[in-house]
Formats: sequence, structure tokens, C-alpha cells
Amino acid sequence: MSDMLIEGGRVLLGQEIGNEITDTSLQIVGRDIIAAGSDHGRSSLGIDADGLLVLPGIVDLHGDAFERQMMPRPGVDFPIDVALVDSDRQAISNGITTVYHATTWSWEPGLRSGDNARCLLEAIEAMRPQLAADTRFHLRHETYNLDAETEIVDWLSEGRIDLFAFNDHMDSTVASLAKPQKRSRMVERTGLSGDAFDRLVESVVARAHDVPASIARLAQAAREANVRMLSHDDDSPEIRRAFRSQGVNIAEFPVNEATAREAASAGDFIVFGAPNVVRGGSHTGWTKASDMIAKGLCSVLASDYYYPAPLLAAFRLAADGVLPLAQAWQLISSAPARAAGLTDRGTLTAGARADILLVDDTLPLRPRIVAVIAAGRLVHLTEANRLVHAPIARKAVAAA
Repeated sequence: MSDMLIEGGRVLLGQEIGNEITDTSLQIVGRDIIAAGSDHGRSSLGIDADGLLVLPGIVDLHGDAFERQMMPRPGVDFPIDVALVDSDRQAISNGITTVYHATTWSWEPGLRSGDNARCLLEAIEAMRPQLAADTRFHLRHETYNLDAETEIVDWLSEGRIDLFAFNDHMDSTVASLAKPQKRSRMVERTGLSGDAFDRLVESVVARAHDVPASIARLAQAAREANVRMLSHDDDSPEIRRAFRSQGVNIAEFPVNEATAREAASAGDFIVFGAPNVVRGGSHTGWTKASDMIAKGLCSVLASDYYYPAPLLAAFRLAADGVLPLAQAWQLISSAPARAAGLTDRGTLTAGARADILLVDDTLPLRPRIVAVIAAGRLVHLTEANRLVHAPIARKAVAAA
């Protein structure tokens, strides 16, 4: 069993002591943090964190940037195992130690087809031991994909799905048929001809009357399997209430403030995209995430389509005076961990899983990851001189 001592940094300590940033140390044994405070004797490996922030690893509930590694250009495919390894490196180097690959299974062929979802799930299951980030499967089910229901119920009952989301992009798909640029992107993604895609959309829309009953059956299966559920792009308080009544307690990217307020009033977790914060607004023109955060209407930020975004967003919120850094960091660590039902991570406390980041915050709005520890393993390091193999000579600090 390995042990490690991180000393000299400014540590964001856990909730039971008020989520304060303080000068102290952390000792790790095996996969876990065992103590805070520097007087813990010799460790086999020391890390000098002088001048750095020491923060909990990022828990990312929704990231689909891995799709770019699978299909970097429309119609250009790369092997899923290669894509997963590359995505893992990107996630870890941006401080994401728990990653939920948000995999869309749609009625479309191509990138978001059932075959791709199956292959990705099997690859994640086979490759987990060799990936640095704790890699999990977030299935985004397009509700009009009725033929997938039976197989998804089986996956839920077998414990193969870690998060389950209800997506309904049919209205926007139909609307995009009249917009040449958007239609072209959708058609290219599927590999179909334009006429074949139009016929497919028409046949799927014709089954709309079967969708509500399918949602109810899938929600029941997820409840029985104790799988947390999300509803995506809720656009009214009524839709949010309807999903909540079926045990869907995470509102993912509500499209307006009224819907977010409905979610908040019931204590639902509310997820917005971290790129929205970094860019200063939604690329779709919908809700501005920083405004929702300031109003207490956002509890979780996710990477969405860009792995660097959670780290950058937390520091942007602090720099803009929206939240102190300690509170902003909760949006990407402890809160998403709670939303996913992960009780062992998201905070730096004794007994927690040792998912830890060392961050250089010297440049405003440009935090730099210096080191990443995932489940007690040093998996990323940019400054080798910070490693020491003897106790670091420093004055003792009070145990937390």
C-alpha cells in the first residue's frame, strides 16, 4: 500500500470544517485521505505544494467531448479504445478525476446509434482498470428511440448504466430540417442521404403517441435499479414537475429561469454547462449560467462539450465576484458527487477517496493543473521537482 504526503499548499478542506482554504497538509494511504495537518511522520513520497492550491478532484456528470475523439470530422471514425484513452488523458489533465461519458443513443444511425452505444459501453467496462479517471457511463436516451427500450431496461437491471437521462430533441430536429447548415450537420453525422434522413425523421415522429408510456416504463426500471435520472432541456415548470413525479430529480440544462426556479423550489439538482460560464453565455442563446448561479438556481456545472471548462468556470465565477472560490468549487466537486450518489469523493476530508488537484493560480482566469492524484495514484505531473522522497522541511501547522 502506497502512502503520500502533500505539504505546503493552500488546501480547500471539507464541508465539516466549513469549506475553508487554509495552509495545511494532506496524508494519503492507499486510495484514501487519512488525515489533514502536517505532523504525520514520514511518507514514501512527498509532494511540495508550495504556492499551489490543493483542491478536490472534479466530478463531471455530463461530458460528451469524447465524441470528437471518436469522430473528429463527419464520417471520419477512429477506434473507440483509442478515443477513450485520448479522452481520459484530456479529462485528467484538466482536473477531472470522475468522468461520466454522456453517450447519446438516438434513433439515428452513425455516431449516436445503438451500435456505437453498445461498443462504447463495452469499451468502458473493459478499459476501466487502465484509465486514470474513474470512468462511468451516462446514457442519454432519446425518448423517441422506442425500439431501444427493452435493451435499456436490461442494461439498467444489470447495473451497467451509472446515470440515465431523458432527452427529447425531436422538435429541434424537425425545425432544423428547414435550416440548410444545421440539416447538413445532422445528415453528415448519420451517414444517410438527405432524402433518407427526411424519411427517417418522418417515421420516427409518427410514433409520438407511444413516447410517454415508454418514458414511464424506463423511469420505473431506473428507480428499481437505483440509478439516478436526469431530464435534459426541460422548457417549462410543468415538464419538470412531470419528470420529478417519476423520480427524475436532476434537471439538466433547463432552458429558462421559470423551469430552474421550479427545480430549485423542490430541491432538485440543477445542472448547467461550464462552457456557458467561461464564454459568458449559452452558445444557443438560452439561459446564462452565471446569472442562474448568482440567483441560487444552479447546483452543478458539467464540462458538456469541453473538458477544460469546469476548472476555468470555477475561477471565472470567483474573479467575477459571483461566488468565492471555495463555493464555486463545490459546483464541480462535492455537489455533482452528491447528485450522482457518490459519497466517497468531492471533498478533502479524512476517509474520502484521494482525488486531489494541485493548481497554480498565479495568472488570473488561467489556472494551471500542476498535479493530479486519482484514487491515491499520482497520474499527472508537470513539475517533477515537486517530488521529494523525504519529509519536507517546513514548520508544522495545526491539524485540521
